[in-house]
Amino acid sequence: MPRSPEQIQQEIDAARESLGSTLDELAYRTNPTRLKAQGKAKAQAFLASPTGIAVESALGLVVTLVVTTKVVRRVRSRRRAKVVVGHTRRR
Repeated sequence: MPRSPEQIQQEIDAARESLGSTLDELAYRTNPTRLKAQGKAKAQAFLASPTGIAVESALGLVVTLVVTTKVVRRVRSRRRAKVVVGHTRRR
């Protein structure tokens, strides 16, 4: 049974409305401002959790160890350089 022009127009209008709703939903989901706020909220929630606190502590410890190691190595290398420069050989 063939469709009437009115039926075809109604189908087109329904498809157009559905497509418009889909595009609105995509625009909402991909909104950079909303995604940024959502990511920030999730990160803050994680960092407030016991696991997040443990990760923060471990990261702080690693950074402290790396910085301390670098400082100690630099001090030692400068001391060695002074000893080598100031050292005289006896013949």
